[in-house]
Amino acid sequence: MRELLVVREHIKHFYAKFEVYVTPLLKFILAFVALVMIKNNVGYFPRLNSMAIVLIIALMCSFLPQNFIVFFSAAFSVLHLYKLSYEVAIVAVCVYLLLFLMYLRFSPRDTIVVVLTPVCFALNIPYLMPLVAGLVGTPTSIVSVCCGAIVYYLLSFISGNAGSMLALGEDGSLAKLRYVIDGMMDHKEMLTMLLAISVTVIVVYLIRRLSIDYAWSFAIGIGALMNIVLLLLGDVVYYTNVSIFGVFFGSIVAVLLAMVLQFFVFDVDYSRTEKVQFEDDDYYYYVKAVPKNKAGDIGKKAKKAVVKPKIDDDEDEDEDDDDEDDDVRIVRRTQTATRMQTTPRTTQGSVRPVAGSTRTPVSRPQSTANRQTVRPTTATNATRHSSSSSTTTPQ
Repeated sequence: MRELLVVREHIKHFYAKFEVYVTPLLKFILAFVALVMIKNNVGYFPRLNSMAIVLIIALMCSFLPQNFIVFFSAAFSVLHLYKLSYEVAIVAVCVYLLLFLMYLRFSPRDTIVVVLTPVCFALNIPYLMPLVAGLVGTPTSIVSVCCGAIVYYLLSFISGNAGSMLALGEDGSLAKLRYVIDGMMDHKEMLTMLLAISVTVIVVYLIRRLSIDYAWSFAIGIGALMNIVLLLLGDVVYYTNVSIFGVFFGSIVAVLLAMVLQFFVFDVDYSRTEKVQFEDDDYYYYVKAVPKNKAGDIGKKAKKAVVKPKIDDDEDEDEDDDDEDDDVRIVRRTQTATRMQTTPRTTQGSVRPVAGSTRTPVSRPQSTANRQTVRPTTATNATRHSSSSSTTTPQ
């Protein structure tokens, strides 16, 4: 687990460091994949089937805003359909305009969802995008996923019935329009899938918003199960001929990919959850703090257990240092006492003559009382000395 967290941190650091280069590259890859899939499904225009043109358009999309990927993909498909039949191209343009208006009104930032949904349908994992939209999006993301699904079913229906429309001839323009419109309106599989997508997105969004442990994991599992149930019920009611094995296998792959997304977007450690309660003058606050999983947090308890002996050793070392300081203090006190005993002391007010010196050292008084007693003594001695000298002078 620690190695995976380290790899994730390296990927995030790499993207943050080289975002200027990585983002255009990802946009180029996304546009290139979308254009190639359109060319393979409805490649009726030989000139647009050139790989050079595909690369040029994908390169242009890499330096333009993300919404231009949707615009160029729609224009690319309309040109191919126009080569097949202009009536079909008219129907496609009308459908694209309606979907584009809904997309710009409700979820203009879900460009990646709109483009990746037909790609996931082509890869037989259409159950991934409802889970992703519910995890990282909002209920309005239903519009983006449904738009991508409608585009996929439209192109699939046209490519699968191209021979029937060509058999109507040039005089059957109205018949072609009616054939395409009726075919899309009576597409039971598409209607069932749109219903399943809508319910799955809402269920996943509501569950992952709950304040419970492992909310995202429950949302992924319950959303995938709900999607399977709705598709099987649609097959029973409308006879959509859905492959049960394909539904289960695609759902398992979608759940695994959704868990990978969760690892990069919402990876937390519920074992270290903290709950805080406080209040102010107007409200009571109940806060639940769940820490994120990071490479340095794995095995934190083990690290704490390793640190404890170090704390005890430090305390022992501190105690040893205190003992050594006490020993040093005792030795110093002993040495000081020995010096004081060996040094001769002078009496208060007395003078100890020093040989070979003219200055008379005075003993340092130890208190204020000693100072008061010494001064009168000195004054009396001076008076006595003056009186004796005065008596002896006449002689």
